[in-house]
Amino acid sequence: MEPRSKEVSALVDALLSNQTKTEAYAFLRDLLTFEELVEFANRWKVANMLTGKIPYSKIEKETGMSSTTIARISKWLKNGMGGYQKTIERLNDIKTQTAHRTTS
Repeated sequence: MEPRSKEVSALVDALLSNQTKTEAYAFLRDLLTFEELVEFANRWKVANMLTGKIPYSKIEKETGMSSTTIARISKWLKNGMGGYQKTIERLNDIKTQTAHRTTS
């Protein structure tokens, strides 16, 4: 299946239609098994840790992910479609804005 197929586009639309974190969690939990959801969450954690320049050995220990999976995530982080990087940047911007509001 091509990444931009009708089916994938419909899934992205479904994800974007969720209006709250609770709705998004419920949708993902219905769509994925608990193990799949944990796997995706760990991949996201690895991407964030790699962005923070955390060594592979510490990432392996903390997430239980193999060095092969960590390397694959690193490859996509550096040479993928920019999704990891863009999302990490946006979430960091939101955290920064929230921190400034609470300290002002």
